[in-house]
Amino acid sequence: MNRLSVDEFKSADKLPLIVILDDVRSMHNVGSVFRTSDAFRLEAVYLCGITSTPPSAEIHKTALGAEDSVDWKYYTDVCEAVRELQSKGYEVYAVEQAEGSTMLQDFIPRNNRKYAVILGNEVKGVHQEVIDMCDGCLEIPQYGTKHSMNVSVTGGIIIWHFQESLLPLHTK
Repeated sequence: MNRLSVDEFKSADKLPLIVILDDVRSMHNVGSVFRTSDAFRLEAVYLCGITSTPPSAEIHKTALGAEDSVDWKYYTDVCEAVRELQSKGYEVYAVEQAEGSTMLQDFIPRNNRKYAVILGNEVKGVHQEVIDMCDGCLEIPQYGTKHSMNVSVTGGIIIWHFQESLLPLHTK
């Protein structure tokens, strides 16, 4: 199936996107985000606050080894992660329903830019102080009776949008 080895993955070109998980309680959500990040060759996953970190049998259940291929970093404070990324030239966006947020379909990532997106707690979302630090908010339109989606589903939609908008990685 022409799958990359972990070593080949580590040295391959990456989609210029980092996913930040802040206070995500479910290790299944964490594992799923790792797996999707592997599928689309993201730069890294940042785990913040109460978010669990590998090694973990619960994360492995859904990551299926992606926690070994995808680079990750842990921060006790998500604000530190945001400041560090912005100082390195990343545009950082919270994925949240907030006043002034940009609907995902209206946001077109540009080539030659680096991005990070923050996915927040399953119940409370992204903290307001973090939203205030970000370069903006992205919102996925929803038309049903619920106004939230599972963290890993949200991550998949966001990652797909960035993949489709930036240069495709169909090499190697």
